[in-house]
Amino acid sequence: MKRNGSRNCLNRRSRFGSRERDWLREDVRRGYVYLYGAETTPATIATSTSSASSAAASSDLHLVLCTVETSASEICAGEGRESLYLQLHGDLVRRLESTERPLQIVYDYLSRLGFDDPVRIQEEATNPDLGCMIRFYGEKPCQMDHLDRILLSGIYNVRKGKTQLHKWAERLVVLCGTCLIVSSVKDCQTGKMHILPLVGGKIEEVKRRQHSLAFSSAGAQTQTYHVSFETLAEYQRWQRQASKVVSQRISTVDLSCYSLEEVPEHLFYSQDITYLNLRHNFMKLERPGGLDTLYKFSQLKGLNLSHNKLGLFPVLLCDISTLAELNLSCNGFHDLPSQIGNLLNLQTLCLDGNFLTTLPEELGNLQQLSSLGISFNNFSQIPEVYEKLIMSDKVVMAGNGLEVLDLGLLSRMGHIKHVDLRMNHLKTMVIENLEGNKYITHMDLRDNQLTDLDLSSLCSLEQLHCERNQLRELTLSGFSLRTLYAGSNRLTAVNVYPVPSLLTSLELSRNLLECVPDWACEAKKLEILDVSYNLLTEVPLRILSSLSLRKLMVGHNRIHNLPTLVEHISLEVLDIQHNILTRLPDTLFSRALNKLNKLEQLEELNLSGNKLKTIPTTIANCKRLHTLVAHSNNISIFPEILQLPQIQFVDLSCNDLTEILIPEALPASLQDLDLTGNTNLVLEHKTLDMFSHITTLKIDQKPLPTTDSTVASTFWSHGLAEMAGQRNKLCVSSLAMDNFAEGVGAVYGMFDGDRNEELPRLLQCTMADVLLEEVQQSTNDMVFMTNTFLVSHRKLGMAGQKLGSSALLCYIRPDIADPVGGFSLTVANVGTCQAVLCRGGKPVPLSKVFSLEQDPGEAQRVKDQKAIITEDNKVNGVTCCTRMLGCTYLYPWILPKPHISSTPLNIQDELLILGNKALWEYLSYTEAVNAVRHVQDPLSAAKKLCTLAQSYGCQDNVGAMVVYLNIGEEGCTCEMNGLTLPGPVGFASTTNIKDAPKPATPSSSSGIASEFSSEMSTSEVSSEVGSTASDEHNTVGLEAGLLPRPERRCSLHPTPTSGVFQRQPSCATFSSNQSDNGLDSDDDQPVEGVISNGSKVEVEVDIHCCRGRDLENSPTHTEKSALPFPEEHARGLVLGIRRQNSVNSGILLPGSKDKMELQKSPSTSCLYGKKLSNGSIVPLEDSLNLIEVATEAPKRKTGYFAAPTQLEPEDQFVVPRDLEEEVKEQMKQHQESRPEPHEEDRTEPPEEFDTAL
Repeated sequence: MKRNGSRNCLNRRSRFGSRERDWLREDVRRGYVYLYGAETTPATIATSTSSASSAAASSDLHLVLCTVETSASEICAGEGRESLYLQLHGDLVRRLESTERPLQIVYDYLSRLGFDDPVRIQEEATNPDLGCMIRFYGEKPCQMDHLDRILLSGIYNVRKGKTQLHKWAERLVVLCGTCLIVSSVKDCQTGKMHILPLVGGKIEEVKRRQHSLAFSSAGAQTQTYHVSFETLAEYQRWQRQASKVVSQRISTVDLSCYSLEEVPEHLFYSQDITYLNLRHNFMKLERPGGLDTLYKFSQLKGLNLSHNKLGLFPVLLCDISTLAELNLSCNGFHDLPSQIGNLLNLQTLCLDGNFLTTLPEELGNLQQLSSLGISFNNFSQIPEVYEKLIMSDKVVMAGNGLEVLDLGLLSRMGHIKHVDLRMNHLKTMVIENLEGNKYITHMDLRDNQLTDLDLSSLCSLEQLHCERNQLRELTLSGFSLRTLYAGSNRLTAVNVYPVPSLLTSLELSRNLLECVPDWACEAKKLEILDVSYNLLTEVPLRILSSLSLRKLMVGHNRIHNLPTLVEHISLEVLDIQHNILTRLPDTLFSRALNKLNKLEQLEELNLSGNKLKTIPTTIANCKRLHTLVAHSNNISIFPEILQLPQIQFVDLSCNDLTEILIPEALPASLQDLDLTGNTNLVLEHKTLDMFSHITTLKIDQKPLPTTDSTVASTFWSHGLAEMAGQRNKLCVSSLAMDNFAEGVGAVYGMFDGDRNEELPRLLQCTMADVLLEEVQQSTNDMVFMTNTFLVSHRKLGMAGQKLGSSALLCYIRPDIADPVGGFSLTVANVGTCQAVLCRGGKPVPLSKVFSLEQDPGEAQRVKDQKAIITEDNKVNGVTCCTRMLGCTYLYPWILPKPHISSTPLNIQDELLILGNKALWEYLSYTEAVNAVRHVQDPLSAAKKLCTLAQSYGCQDNVGAMVVYLNIGEEGCTCEMNGLTLPGPVGFASTTNIKDAPKPATPSSSSGIASEFSSEMSTSEVSSEVGSTASDEHNTVGLEAGLLPRPERRCSLHPTPTSGVFQRQPSCATFSSNQSDNGLDSDDDQPVEGVISNGSKVEVEVDIHCCRGRDLENSPTHTEKSALPFPEEHARGLVLGIRRQNSVNSGILLPGSKDKMELQKSPSTSCLYGKKLSNGSIVPLEDSLNLIEVATEAPKRKTGYFAAPTQLEPEDQFVVPRDLEEEVKEQMKQHQESRPEPHEEDRTEPPEEFDTAL
């Protein structure tokens, strides 16, 4: 069926049927686009695009069948339209060119988002929800408030002058730009137009006439027009817009972000305009109000045409000789015309975000040009035209392609003082001569690839930024140096000569320095020194004794001890966290020789992460101390800080405190006291009462009663902690589903909205459902994870247009490569949320941080797409992330395609940590893993991580989730910790298993309750499996086992297949109240292998299941008649050995096939002490051997298994006591004849675990 897009305008509800769908399936290059009418304005989109039904309900919505080759002109011809309009992300609307192809635009858009499969792209292109990101209009939509800001017009009653000499008359009135325009004739714009400038004027209400305003101009010859409006709404619209105009002091017109192709015709009446902002529009050249007509503004001094996608430089702009400021950034220019030299009055020219490689020589004629911005272009060297621009003192070329730093060229430019070359590709430096440069004072070389940097020739250099390079050695001149920022390099030596006498701030963190440079110790004005995250082993006494130093940060080094101070110093902040300090000098806080305290000015002290046992008592001399952070030490004595008058924040968590000696009165300034993690600390009620006035008191909660070990554990359990910090709202949300996809997997996620809380909440509610749908469509983890993120990105709708969120999703599922007993972990993320796996005690990062600072590849991609990266490393000044969910208005710079990693889980995997940006900014992977490895409760572990981050100074929202992994047989998830009863071959059991017992349920070891819970009584299965039950319940016969029922299994226990030998351990537990040792009073000795536990008997048995050829090789079975149950053994031990099948249920199996030795064999020793599901009741199967050991107990009606008081003879075979030893001997011989299991079989649980209930 051939379809042409130009002849198919179909209503979705009536004509889009099976024929059209079949036509689409024939070729992935076919599809359809939603065509919206002009009535659907952006203001109403928010309520009409939330679902497919609401979108289809629009009265002017059509579906147009087309192919990727169908052009806009063809669709317009079929629809009877003049043009088609494209809107991206609910923002600007542009007219499509006649040759553009709408469907291809949609396909390209989806492809750039991250979709790869052509079939999936075709499917997504037909989704109505896509309209929140990309949609087409048959007519240009406009919002009323946008129209009001551009132009207000109407026919109203007008009177000129303040007096009543003039009469009211109907006239056309227009408010546009900075003027009020009144026509001289009603309904006519061809006659004389009266212009009233409003800038600096005033607008007043006319009290004698309803809904009337008086507009007055400024100046000596003031003119006034009275305008009477018909409605209150019109009156308010005009008053609101006119008030903005009269409040201006400069004639400025802001028409940015209005999707304009030309300026309004009435704007040319405003000849007093001096600044015109047309940013973010689609301005054309040759139109009645296009760019070629802007020369009509005779007083125009400032023009902003950035982000208009012009492509070609509008040459006629060079005729506006009055221009002093021109912004043409982000327009796709590849070159500049020579006529730009005609703008002799130009002072500021911004050309950022284009594709320029050279500048014309005529640009040197602009002698008044003081600011030239050419960042994020394609320059490979500094343009020589800078030499002629003597009024410009800056070279701003961030984000270009420079590879060589030519200091010789800069030396010839004596007027250049500031050089910004960040985010280039600088690798080497060239010096033509040894002459020094006396002019450059500031240089920014951040985010380059320099390995060695010698700027000693820049003798006037005052400030240098060279962070995030690969520097090994740095050489500078110290004559004028004031600030140096050289963090995140590989520096082993920093040479500055002469000693920088003016240096005030030195930042050398995250390098490889082994000692503080000597010249830094001699800097007399140094106030801030940051050498954290280096390899320092000591702190020089000269540094610690500096009289000018105010802030010293030497954390995360290898410092063993601090020098002894002699004199008073002015240090205010001392940070020595995470070193190897075992003690502090006793005289560190004592008085100096001049009778002043040595650290009298100290306000903040951070001693965290050391090995301190005590803090000197002389710390009480630091009267100005308000913050003490000393967590993660071995401090056993509470320091004497509660007498300090200004103390506010004290963190002594994770120490060895045992008691607190507090004064009679606590300081009123104390606001935060953290004592968590001190396991031996006991606070009396009197102490707690004294702490009651503290705003934040953190102490360990009393541990909750732990659940009994008999409760079956799961493969994973999680704990979550989220803290708002010092912000008034929490913008972090988490997702945790321990039982996902019918209990065969788990999903954990974390979402960080930075400053918004709406998107994390939306993702928390929707992302798991999206993942479940995608998993059902594909088993490839790369495919379904990518599609999950992209679909979630689409489902954010209107909220995702301006807001964004980092997202992290972890999915645990049965491993495809090892479906029998393995699990795999798939992790996907965008933004800054990260996941770390603890494997064998070592951290294994599974995520990728998508930020400009940490991902050079992403930074280069954003640069290539001409985004403007501000000095704080944010895309367009909005976010540092390069991939997020949401923020669709920053497309294509910000994308939702995630990073995906997949790893099989093994027995060495202990836990998984999920955290947001704030957590990982303050905690390293190793520290986070070591902090929670030995914490028993995942919730406590998560809280500990958040507390650690806050103790390190984190004031932002912080979230942490800890998932404990327990990949073992005891974590079986089949039917909620109990396996579905397998029936005979080819059938499933009808047994329904209830949820696992609550933690509060008494365990089997307490003698109160058995291990499992079931809605059905034991009598429903006992008549077929050899157990007896209460006569109060109906018995289920053989036919019950023939009813088909689908089984839900975990990956460790798949449905058994025929011909496979299955060995299944079980721990059967029964209740008894007859004697303390669980045996009859007549038994002198306990039966060997029976574990006595008070009023209970716990028996470990092995159940061997075989079928087919295994049966054929078995010895001949001897039939025996049923023996009557002796009365004297009514309360004694019962050993039943029966063969279970549907034909003969009275055959006694010899011990050669079953394990009758009740001692723990090597194969079952690894299971000793683990409480597994009850295996005493086994479902009906064609050949199933059973060994059942039980004791009599009173029957219960609580739903738990209980042995009956009387046993039916036909249901049990009893082995007399005189035959017990013979049966045991046969089983022992059978066990010895079997091959010894491999070592790995002894340590790992078997794959099959077909126990009953």
